[in-house]
Amino acid sequence: MRLAHICRHPIKSIGFEELASASLTTARALPFDREWAVVHDAAKFDALVAWAPKMNFLRGVAGPELMAIRAQMDEAARRVTLTHPTAGQITVAPDSDGEELLAWLRPLWPQDRPAPATVGHVPGQAMTDVPDGHIAILNLASNADLGRRMGKNLSIHRWRGNLWLDGLAAWAEWDLVGKRLRIGEAELLVQDRITRCKATTVNPDTGAPDADTLGALSAACGHEDFGTYGVVTRSGPVAIGDQIEVI
Repeated sequence: MRLAHICRHPIKSIGFEELASASLTTARALPFDREWAVVHDAAKFDALVAWAPKMNFLRGVAGPELMAIRAQMDEAARRVTLTHPTAGQITVAPDSDGEELLAWLRPLWPQDRPAPATVGHVPGQAMTDVPDGHIAILNLASNADLGRRMGKNLSIHRWRGNLWLDGLAAWAEWDLVGKRLRIGEAELLVQDRITRCKATTVNPDTGAPDADTLGALSAACGHEDFGTYGVVTRSGPVAIGDQIEVI
């Protein structure tokens, strides 16, 4: 096995980018993954001060056009450039340019949904779907196999994963649950499967639903799981092409 892709999503559900390398830290998410989240005006809190469930934020399952946003993060400046096929491009510092970001997002968000309200950030806490510092580990062969069954070429970015493995048999990632992986100088414990939602039915090039991924998973596997959650147990850098060892 080798590491084929490293992906992150600086603003939850709003843009994806690929990296050549990253530095993993024990019990933490991928650096700058879900660092920010856009809170809508029906959120169950007055201010974002700790991890909160995903239903409080803008998400691709409710606003499919968000899935077509691409991101490029300038870590030193804490600025993110977002690009969308129809909305064009914007560069913002989410910590200070929240109103500018919200104005750019409003035309992409359904008018019958709770409106974008604020950009939230909690230092040291990624706004991932689960509160602990997990990293999503996925298998290229499983994505390819599901695509063949559906007669489609499925982009990896439908799944919003972090680390993509190559050289593993299709669906063999289920056998990794409970085991440790060494990738580069880092080590991760694979803990659980990821159950998927309708956001994965959306084409990340167009922002339009075009593939019944959930139905295909149910037909092929008898469930709607795709990919696994892992937790970093040893800090270290990882890079595209790193060999992966089960330890």
